[in-house]
Amino acid sequence: MRKLLLMTLSLLLPALSGEAQNKDAFPVQTTTEKGIIEGDYDTRTGIQTYFGVPFAKPPLGDLRWKAPQPMDSWEGVLETKKFGPRPMQTLVFGDMKSRSDGVSEDCLYLNVWTPAKRNTTGLPVLVYFYGGGFVAGDASEYRYDGESMAKKGMVVVTVNYRLNIFGFFAHPELSAEAPYGSSGNYGLLDQTAALQWVQKNIEQFGGDPSKVTIAGESAGSLSVSLQMASPLAKDMIAGAIGESGAAIMPTLPPVPLENAEKTGLDFAEKAGYTSLEELRALSTREVYEIYNESARFGFPIVIDGYFLPKSLPEVFEAGEQAQVPLLLGWNSAEIPGTAFMQGQPYTEENYVNVVKGTYPNDYEKVLDLYPHKSEKEIELSATALASDRFIAYSTWKWFDLHLHHSERPVYRYLYSKVRPPLVDQSLTPGLAGGTMERDEGAPPPPEPVGAPHACEIEYCMGNLHLVTDYAWTKDDYKVSQVMQDYFANFIISGDPNGKDLPVWKPAEPESQEPAVMVIDIDTRLEKAGRDDRYRFLDQQYMTQP
Repeated sequence: MRKLLLMTLSLLLPALSGEAQNKDAFPVQTTTEKGIIEGDYDTRTGIQTYFGVPFAKPPLGDLRWKAPQPMDSWEGVLETKKFGPRPMQTLVFGDMKSRSDGVSEDCLYLNVWTPAKRNTTGLPVLVYFYGGGFVAGDASEYRYDGESMAKKGMVVVTVNYRLNIFGFFAHPELSAEAPYGSSGNYGLLDQTAALQWVQKNIEQFGGDPSKVTIAGESAGSLSVSLQMASPLAKDMIAGAIGESGAAIMPTLPPVPLENAEKTGLDFAEKAGYTSLEELRALSTREVYEIYNESARFGFPIVIDGYFLPKSLPEVFEAGEQAQVPLLLGWNSAEIPGTAFMQGQPYTEENYVNVVKGTYPNDYEKVLDLYPHKSEKEIELSATALASDRFIAYSTWKWFDLHLHHSERPVYRYLYSKVRPPLVDQSLTPGLAGGTMERDEGAPPPPEPVGAPHACEIEYCMGNLHLVTDYAWTKDDYKVSQVMQDYFANFIISGDPNGKDLPVWKPAEPESQEPAVMVIDIDTRLEKAGRDDRYRFLDQQYMTQP
């Protein structure tokens, strides 16, 4: 009886484990630089997948807080049929739905989707970096799934990179031991290592290493701006897509190495550790808990003289960035106006007082640029101010820098489709993307006045069908098709234009009202009407030390 029970359990365990076997697939193998990997060939879609492919040594033990190291070769066949572990992180954002194999410091894995047949060569390549403020994120999330894009005729790669204290911790002893004399930026160096892996291996998946477009949203978009600026990465890039964000003041701008080292040293000493040896000896759990107890939101990006030689404006003004076509934009309501109003009602008195407190020397100019003739206008202006100060201005600055310091085309969008309601009414949208539990005692959230942060990801990647949080409509699928086609065309040719799409002209450097593609139910090309706001903010941020 006991033997029969054990046999029954052995048959049931694969089904209960959550690892759903693809019954429409057969195994396929390919040879990478370090060894043979085995993935799946889906006969239903024609797409081959390789999940959890290692691209660097596990950053464990003495490799914690070091630049990613080249892997050793392996013998035999490495099975790559499930997503690898995601980087160490807490559950910060409610819309992150992971398919990863747990959480681990051993996280340097990437995923590949390819439509290549046995003789296919020369396919364009998309490498996508996830968002999450450099404190959270996962390359296995449904919204980043690469199958839909691969069906458009490209190889898609999503990449894990280290986060928070594990990916961005700087310290004087770390700088002293590094052969390049600095520390921090490990998560960004992970991304660069993944791009190097693509250069060496993507032909085995039908891809062309000279046709690599990098893309990302939020922290992923910041990553794209930084990889464009890095001397380590810029020559591996043929095109770039940025969705909401650049590493430019005030959006997580890089800090000098000295400042980052002091931040790390102060953190370690406050936690009771005076040497790197003690820090490296800590278990994953201890580092994780010490970081969480500190209530920090990550650690800063570093001007380290290695990955990043100077600030992004300095790199771009010198024309030292990757000279490639750039497609970028932001969303029409990145963050609610309540974030600027500090929770106060949208009254004229409250709005004027907050503007005066924020811009004591220029409040009249701000009130002119962000007007306040009615409660609705105040809500729209507060939303615009909050969004601009959060992430829209930095993205505009990136746009403006590349537009004026490159001969390559720059395409700008404003994503404006209001997202449909959540299916689960016990949830409510988060402040800057994501969802959270609804407080039953709280008043209902205001009706959205635009598209919030991060909402466009599943649209541009063609993954609405995989994201079940929202009650999608025909209009949502229509917008997704248009946006995905624009992105796919750009990845394939460096130009978003194509059949049955509104013509998208690149911006003109001399124009005060450059062309902007408004992506909505009625997608259309318009002149930028309020860039005077960004020119004003430019004076504010670029004059700061």
